[in-house]
Amino acid sequence: MPRTVWSGAISFGLVTVPINVVGATEDHSVHFHQIHTADGGRVRYRKVCELEDREVSQAEIGKGYQLTKDMVIPISDADLRDLPLPTAKAIEIVAFVPVDSVDPIRIAEGYYLAADGQVAAKPYKLLATALSRSSRVAVAKYAWGGRERLGLLRVRGDTLVLHAMRWPDEIRDPTELVPDEAAVSEEELTGALALMETMSRDDLQGPDFTDRYTEALQKIIDAKREHHALPEAPEPEQPGKVLDLMAALNQSVAQAREARGEPAEVHEMPKRPKKKTAAKKTAAKKTTSRKRGA
Repeated sequence: MPRTVWSGAISFGLVTVPINVVGATEDHSVHFHQIHTADGGRVRYRKVCELEDREVSQAEIGKGYQLTKDMVIPISDADLRDLPLPTAKAIEIVAFVPVDSVDPIRIAEGYYLAADGQVAAKPYKLLATALSRSSRVAVAKYAWGGRERLGLLRVRGDTLVLHAMRWPDEIRDPTELVPDEAAVSEEELTGALALMETMSRDDLQGPDFTDRYTEALQKIIDAKREHHALPEAPEPEQPGKVLDLMAALNQSVAQAREARGEPAEVHEMPKRPKKKTAAKKTAAKKTTSRKRGA
């Protein structure tokens, strides 16, 4: 069972659901220590009190707010637990919204919510079932780690999941990043949609969704441990300049089909009708003039 990171309750109108919050994700990446490159010795950080000029233990360390240059206000964990704020002890649901109305950029890390004791089983099940049938998610407020946050409550299987959410003013405006106006033709759009359709799938399982970076790093570590030659890095493909967007789309569709074991046949995208040349226009005018003269 993952470690409980917070205990409290979900406040749903007058319904209260006691819960424990546990991490929903795991970190499988390889972590490094800092070392002295000359002899391989560990480099460590020591926590030193500036006033006493001595190293202090973790038990002696607390939090403080810098009020002025010479004045620090100590803040204890008990102070944070007893904040004059209803969300300090409860995840307070404030609204239910369609899931599509929440911009994914606002969603951060996720946590599983476990019912705290038998008394919580029925209201927990009630909220989870109601959320599933409504096809909506709950937006809540809660206070952890010295700040109040927005959260998104949803159901995964039969389990309630809380996602931390960023406040609207925490999202940067991307307007200045949008490229200058560029005309996109209907046939180019059709080609892009065809490529998307070829690359579509119903799940995120398989070799394309494994952590190849960690695997490659483990090979380096194993080779160094056994004093073997390091594995050779593959030559990266050099992206060429896109001169013909339609040709690039057609080729991409063919490659995607081949990767999935499908025939690589690519139907020609509709071509734009050719414009009449100036000579043809002149000839047409002459023909019209003769008919009028007749």
